[in-house]
Amino acid sequence: MKRKIKLIVSDLHLGAGRFLEDGRLNLLEEFYFDERFAEFLHYYTTGAFADHEVELILNGDIFNHLQTDYKGHYLTVVTENITLDQTRRIVRGHAVFFNALRDFVAKEGNEITFVVGNHDQGLLWPAVRSFLNDTIGKPARFKNIVYYFDGVHVEHGNMHEAANRTDPRKFFLKKDLPEPILNLPFGSFFFVEFVLPLKQTHPHVDKVRPFRNMLRWGLVYQSVFTTKAAFKLVGYFLKSLFSPDPRRLWRFRRLMKIFIESAVFPDLSDSAKKILRDDRVHTVIFGHTHVYQYRQFANDKEYFNTGTWTEVTSLDVASLGRITKLTYVIIEYPEDDSQRPRGRLKEWRGYHRIEDDVAV
Repeated sequence: MKRKIKLIVSDLHLGAGRFLEDGRLNLLEEFYFDERFAEFLHYYTTGAFADHEVELILNGDIFNHLQTDYKGHYLTVVTENITLDQTRRIVRGHAVFFNALRDFVAKEGNEITFVVGNHDQGLLWPAVRSFLNDTIGKPARFKNIVYYFDGVHVEHGNMHEAANRTDPRKFFLKKDLPEPILNLPFGSFFFVEFVLPLKQTHPHVDKVRPFRNMLRWGLVYQSVFTTKAAFKLVGYFLKSLFSPDPRRLWRFRRLMKIFIESAVFPDLSDSAKKILRDDRVHTVIFGHTHVYQYRQFANDKEYFNTGTWTEVTSLDVASLGRITKLTYVIIEYPEDDSQRPRGRLKEWRGYHRIEDDVAV
C-alpha cells in the first residue's frame, strides 16, 4: 500500500488578485503567496513524498467572497450567479495558485477537499462547486461544516462563536424571493457594512491581535478615529436590534453575546476540548482565528489551529510587530495500523528566493 499524508491549511483569503484589471494595486487583497503555495504543493508531491498519496484539505476562508466586489459593490444579498462571478474573478487573479491545484490533482492518488468557512459561504452553491471542479480538472470533495476521518475532526471553526455561526438547517433563504440567496450570519453583515468601510482608510483594522490591545492603543494614539468607530459600533448594534429586515431577526440575547465576544477574539480551544470528549476523536483541527495554536489534553488528545497565510499585526509584547507565518498541519499515517495518524503543526518557509514584492 502507498503511504499517505494529509495537508491542512485555512484562511488564505484569496481575493480578486494583487493587481486589479486596470493595473492598480488591489488594497483589499490579502493573499500574496501564490508562488510559495505552488512550491508547497510541489514539495509534497516530489522527492521524499513522490510515492505518497496526498490529500489537500482547504479548511475554510480560502476564498474571500465577502471582500470581493460584484460590479463595484460589496453585497449582503448574495445569489448563486453573484458568487460564481466573484469566484471567476478570484481564479483569474490567482492563476498560479489554481494551476498548482490542477497539477497537484493530476498526480494519481492526490485529492482536494474544501471545507466551507464564513468568508467563502458561497462554496455552498452547486454552480460554484461545478466551476471549481472544472477549473481544477478533477472533482473535489466539499464539506459544509465538518470533515471527519480516522479520528480527526476538521472544521473551520466559525460555528463555535456567536457572530459567525451559520444556521445548518437553512443555508439559503428562498421564501418570497425571486431566487435563493445565502443566509448570512451576523458577522458577514457586520464585516461588509461596518468593517469594510473602515478598511478603506485603515487596511489593517481587522488584522490586529489581541483586539483588546488594539482598542487601548487606538484610544491613546488614534483617539479621534477610535472614539468615532466605537460610537458607530454601538449604533450598528442598536440598528441591528431594531432592523425591519427579515434577514436580520437576531434576538437581543444573541446580539449581547456577540457584542461581549467581540471584545476578545475567540479562542476555540474550549470548543476543541468539548469535541475531544468523544472517544472516537483524538485530533481536532480548526482555523478561523488566524492564530496558530497547539494544545495537548489528557488521554493523548490534541488540538491544532492552522493559523493563516495572511498578515497579522501583534500588539502582544512577546510577539510585537507584523507577522506572516505560512502555517499548516500535516497528518502523517504510520506504515502499519498499530498506531493512529499523527498531526504536526508546521511553517512553510518556501524555496530560496533572491527577491520578493513588499506587501503594502
